[in-house]
Amino acid sequence: MTREIHEVVARALAEDLGAGDLTTAAVVPAGALAVARIEQRAAGVLSGLDAACEVFAQTGPELRFEALAEDGAWREPGDVAVIEGDAAAILAGERVALNLLGRLSGVATMTASYVRAVDGTGARILDTRKTTPGLRRLEKRAVIHGGGVSHRAGLYDAILVKENHALLAGGVGEAARLALADSAGAAFVESEVESLDDLDEVLAAGVGRVLLDNMDVAELREAVERARATGASLEASGGISLDTVRAVAETGVDFISVGALTHSAPALDVSLLLEPA
Repeated sequence: MTREIHEVVARALAEDLGAGDLTTAAVVPAGALAVARIEQRAAGVLSGLDAACEVFAQTGPELRFEALAEDGAWREPGDVAVIEGDAAAILAGERVALNLLGRLSGVATMTASYVRAVDGTGARILDTRKTTPGLRRLEKRAVIHGGGVSHRAGLYDAILVKENHALLAGGVGEAARLALADSAGAAFVESEVESLDDLDEVLAAGVGRVLLDNMDVAELREAVERARATGASLEASGGISLDTVRAVAETGVDFISVGALTHSAPALDVSLLLEPA
């Protein structure tokens, strides 16, 4: 992860700084020193403090970065880090550091809200592959910081037979059988179904994990009953919001996947306040 964070930060700084910070070069005295603090302005869960630290390590290796909080815990507003040193180097990294920290903390905070909503039901909140290109591992780690569970990392580590696969394979049952027969090296095999009849087919094929797509609460309860004897794990998905997630969890499903955790989470409000040293 350290190397990946370094590369993400380097790309983001190249995008923002380009050939240099024209404003700072024009108005900030050379050699000026400053003390800056990153402030969390809304309650939530932090994620990405190491990415913020890496930003300032790249803009000014001599800068001193001190984290005042930790990733992964719900906290009220307050200071989360202090940066001391060359003012120009601090200003060069300000926006990239806040963008990364705010984005990742927003993912962690939304995840924590879903996790709290299903507390006591036994259901676990999953992420999806609906992530920001180039930030998948960081966003999936943010889900974990929020108390969620990371689903497959990508197409390469697990098999998830979705609707389009089933159409090309000749149906959900046949697709499930083909997947199970060629699953060496896969962390798990999961089949997506859209009806209870489809569920019966994939359970008969021997699939141990099933994604129940866009089923209502009554259908989910029936699916749980049908799968009980097989021991298969069930994942509910499709349009599940904070308002509805508790009812879904109470049907007895094992997992609830929420694409919004990574594609629609609002950034946590963080800012950088600077004073001359």
